[in-house]
Amino acid sequence: MLTGCTTQKPATVSVMAPPPPPPPAPHQLTQEAPEFLRLPNMPADKVPVRVGVLLPFSAASPTTRLLANSMMKAAQLALFDSGNPNILLITADENGTSAEAAAGAQKLLDQGAEIIIGPLFAQSVSAIAPLTRDHGVPVLAFSTDTTVAGNGIYLLSFLPQNEVKRVVGYAAAQGHKQFGALIPQTSYGEVVAQSFSSAVTASGAQVTDVERFSPSAGAIVEPAQALAKTNPDAILIAQGGALLRGIVPTLSYDGVDPTKVKLLGTGLWDDPSISRESLLNDGWFAAPEPDAAAAFDTKYRAAFGTSPPQLAALAYDAVSLIALLSSGEPYHRFTHAALTDPNGFTGIDGIFRLNADGTTDRGLAVLAVEAGGTFRVIDPAPKTFQKQGS
Repeated sequence: MLTGCTTQKPATVSVMAPPPPPPPAPHQLTQEAPEFLRLPNMPADKVPVRVGVLLPFSAASPTTRLLANSMMKAAQLALFDSGNPNILLITADENGTSAEAAAGAQKLLDQGAEIIIGPLFAQSVSAIAPLTRDHGVPVLAFSTDTTVAGNGIYLLSFLPQNEVKRVVGYAAAQGHKQFGALIPQTSYGEVVAQSFSSAVTASGAQVTDVERFSPSAGAIVEPAQALAKTNPDAILIAQGGALLRGIVPTLSYDGVDPTKVKLLGTGLWDDPSISRESLLNDGWFAAPEPDAAAAFDTKYRAAFGTSPPQLAALAYDAVSLIALLSSGEPYHRFTHAALTDPNGFTGIDGIFRLNADGTTDRGLAVLAVEAGGTFRVIDPAPKTFQKQGS
């Protein structure tokens, strides 16, 4: 019995160690099963490296269908280059819808996929995540929406966060201390705005103003005027194409002199057409080095008779990464530790590494816009994630 007397010594209580946690519940992908897909020419005593490829092959948009098929060709090209006959690519169609993405993922899991490449869209990634996590199967997705990353979902994509951090950090290192930004009122803009503020603060500089605009014609005049009045010495413009070419003259009209105020961009500037606006000449943005993918482009064109879209290289990198890690124990080859090696990997567009939260770091160059639709490398992409002197 408990007592309220303070003069008595408390009874000695024996504390038993809690029982060890139960082992994780087995699921269908912990070991080989007879129903898993296997080609007739594969050795019976060897477990194939089954790789699911989930892309919108029959999407309503012709552009999306073309991209999906180009990524599939790039994956096949990487499989050929790997020289590993034990890797088996299994395809399924996400068709750009959540329901069909989930059905496609289930098909791949039923056939024994140890890892899945794709999907392309964020809503499809969200749809398959409960299934893949339940089976312990990692996903190398191509969405840029970081809200769907983590817990087995890795975004092997070009994230605007990397581009903003790189170009702002470089500009600050060159002496720019007062940063302004013109950012569209879109989901892309939200990501850029958050990354911009973080990057400026991390560089020891200051944000003078962030103006948002609707990406419709004529919606830039007032935001440009407001930003110009804050006297920044560097301005990030998170826009590309024809609208970008219209924004810069507006800023110039409001007193922003591009020879004194450095114009900065995101990966949307990686478009030769922006050089049509001379005021953009010598503007800076971060992207892979222009010749980084030249060898891949040549190889792809030789194999398929056409040049690949930029995102096709991501599918090539995904299969190449899988081939690199494929020698491990079946169903334990693609662990979180292996995929998130802090040293990273070398891909078509330079070095990259997968982070614990499912996002991706990339080694990007800083490029300057030149007349004639060309870009000049002013700060090369890093070759390693190791800091100098380490």
